[in-house]
Amino acid sequence: MSCYVLRNEDFRAEPEPIMSQTAFHLHRPKVQTTGVVFASPHSGRDYRADFLKKTILDDHAIRSSEDAFVDRLFERAPLYGAPLITASAPRAYVDLNRAPEELDPALIGDLRKVAHNPRVASGLGVVPRVVSNGRPIYRGKITLDEVHQRITNYWRPYHDQVQSLLTEARLSHGWAVLIDCHSMPRDAIVQSRGTKAADVVLGDRFGAAASPEVVEWIEAAFANAGLTVARNAPFAGAYIAQAYGRPSRNQHVVQVEIDRSLYMDEAQIMPNANFNAFRRLLSDVIEEVTGLWRTELPVAAE
Repeated sequence: MSCYVLRNEDFRAEPEPIMSQTAFHLHRPKVQTTGVVFASPHSGRDYRADFLKKTILDDHAIRSSEDAFVDRLFERAPLYGAPLITASAPRAYVDLNRAPEELDPALIGDLRKVAHNPRVASGLGVVPRVVSNGRPIYRGKITLDEVHQRITNYWRPYHDQVQSLLTEARLSHGWAVLIDCHSMPRDAIVQSRGTKAADVVLGDRFGAAASPEVVEWIEAAFANAGLTVARNAPFAGAYIAQAYGRPSRNQHVVQVEIDRSLYMDEAQIMPNANFNAFRRLLSDVIEEVTGLWRTELPVAAE
């Protein structure tokens, strides 16, 4: 497989993952001391050469759908006893926060008619037709076989690993909390009159994906770091929150959307002068989030 990684030359080198596969990078702690799992499904930036040949977008525009650098913001999670899984493939290639059935007939040439889905209709299915601001990725259509290959090679391995991590957490700790890490454009943030725009939006699908206690604790961790937090507006959580959030089974999901302007230049897709300071601030948040539910690992019988 031929691919290359789009990087900013003046940014530091890629962190070395403990485990690396085509579909994801998995960073495990030396000892897992918490049932919290961190994930970044939209920060992948390994752009296959064959994909770049097909797109009509330039190397900069194709990156506009990335949650750029979110994996770097949360990379210290393993130091606090929590695993971190990050996507390798970019969102423009395959969207890991969509169901595999969210197929777009306007993009896929040999696809039979499918039920109406507003995300698919807007071009944001599991294999997107557009990037931000509705800009088309391709000149024509792609085949259903190609879509199935992307799902098989990237989507399924990532989701199999996410479920494995949550199962491990539940078996070891009796519960699991998935922190699904994303970023949001500044202009997408909802601001009520007379209030500060949210720095962070937590999505729990209005209580369906996580218990109130879990969301309250995560909200408090961000607020204690001086960040303004909102819930479920404009982002309540998509496929990942819906698929894995099972509070009645002690498996919770909270989607975290962070204002990109806090740490990057959105137009240039570059870290800004506040990047390192903001990353340190998030380390405090990670420590607090993992700390509440930190438990000792069971001692094996001799």
